[in-house]
Amino acid sequence: MSGETSAPGASPRAPRPATQKSSGTVTKKGDRGAKEKPAAVLPPVGEEEPKNPEEYQCTGVLEIDFAELCTLSGYTDFPKVVPRPRPHPTFFPSASMSEKPTQEDQRLSGSCSLNSVESKYVFFRPTIQVELDQEDKAVKEIYIRGWKVEERILGIFSKCLPSLSQLQAINLWKVGLTDKTLTTFIALLPLCSSTLRKVSLEGNPLPEQSYHKLMALDSTIAHLSLRNNNIDDHGAQLLGQALSTLHSCNRTLVSLNLGFNHIGDEGAGYLADGLRLNRSLLWLSLAHNRIQDKGALKLAEVLRPFELTHTEVVERRRLLLEKGPLERMRSPSSSRHGESKSDREKSQAIGASSVALVDKADKVQTMKTPKGLGKKKEKSGEVVKKDEKSGSAQSPVQGTPKKEDSTKAGKGKVTIPEQKPTKGKGPKTGSREKRSILLESEHLGQSLDYSRPSKHQLVTEAMEMVNPLLEPVEHRDGKVFMPGNKVLLHLNLLRNRITEVGLEGFLSTVQYQAQFSKAKSASKGPVGLLWLSLAVTAEKG
Repeated sequence: MSGETSAPGASPRAPRPATQKSSGTVTKKGDRGAKEKPAAVLPPVGEEEPKNPEEYQCTGVLEIDFAELCTLSGYTDFPKVVPRPRPHPTFFPSASMSEKPTQEDQRLSGSCSLNSVESKYVFFRPTIQVELDQEDKAVKEIYIRGWKVEERILGIFSKCLPSLSQLQAINLWKVGLTDKTLTTFIALLPLCSSTLRKVSLEGNPLPEQSYHKLMALDSTIAHLSLRNNNIDDHGAQLLGQALSTLHSCNRTLVSLNLGFNHIGDEGAGYLADGLRLNRSLLWLSLAHNRIQDKGALKLAEVLRPFELTHTEVVERRRLLLEKGPLERMRSPSSSRHGESKSDREKSQAIGASSVALVDKADKVQTMKTPKGLGKKKEKSGEVVKKDEKSGSAQSPVQGTPKKEDSTKAGKGKVTIPEQKPTKGKGPKTGSREKRSILLESEHLGQSLDYSRPSKHQLVTEAMEMVNPLLEPVEHRDGKVFMPGNKVLLHLNLLRNRITEVGLEGFLSTVQYQAQFSKAKSASKGPVGLLWLSLAVTAEKG
């Protein structure tokens, strides 16, 4: 039994070495195959080796350019560029929809719950919303909301945004900006198209509050919104200095929105100091801040005649002293014109006297010798012809009136011969004369005719030269008073802590500006506030 039992027990164990050998041979063949044909290692999905994004040429289509640059930079999951959704029309529920849903509707809503949840979360995915032009579908505005914009994304924007020729506005809402990324963003703006004039940075509080860098002297931003950024009095001080100082002034910013911040009386005073010498800001909002009567009175005082400080008086005198040599430099041209005019008047007087002498000689000859009248007339005619010939050579009689007419016509239209509409750059000659004419006309309060071809050039040259300290002033009791800022048209101070004291200060300001506007109704120029929003805070008893 033992052998019988061993025999069948040995039979199943017998093939094991063979199987091991065969398995060994299989592994050896696999090793040979592995040596002969090395297995290709595929890279993980979404981790392709990034190429050089500098070599990419932008096409001007933001959706394509941004995706390509993100891919070349190694991004696997990046925001998509989508059109900005339009607001839906007002919805009025009907009577049928107000009824209770049936069991079938509840069953369908339960089956579609997953899709509805996914569709809701799609709204919160990071996207770049764009406002397109209706005609050529070019990007006009960019909206980024609720996701952090890092240095790498700003680097991609610096490559694809300059190709957008019609970009007008960039809106960044709660994108986690820092002082460093703000500096990178500011360096990006000059690369964009010249049509970019509006920047909105809302919900981006910065530790150093360096928002004033957006209002530098070389900035082209015209509309700036800084709502809900926790700007306090220190940030308002930096912004006020960016509006204007004694030696510099922002000339491009038109509107500034500082609503929903933490600006108090001290900050309002700094902004009022910035408005003293600023002549470009038209719209200012300080709604929902912490301004009380003290700050409100400082803002109201700047909008009516205010006293110049000692440093401002010294700077005004320095500017007046510098203006004197400039006028003397322009005076030789006017003196030359004066000398030529006097010479022409002298020549005209000489010519007229010579004609009068000839007429008198003719009359005397005709009185003395009535006989032979034809001969005397011929001789007198010869004398006049000789005078005319000499006048044509030396221009005493006939040549000067024509020149005088041309000079008179040119005197009324000084810039017409130099301002012919030409392509490219304007003529270089006569630019100093244009500036002098503009300065003198503005200083004397004359109205200019801006309907000529080079209107923009003339206005910019005048704006570059005129300083607010050179405006007409009033001397009272040994003090110098400026007429105040009458360029600001809109001021919003809603939801602050202003009482009747601050309200009375603005009432006196509005009354003064109303009288000034009546006196200025015939002439052109700024007249003061057109919109003032105030709300008196009720005192708690």
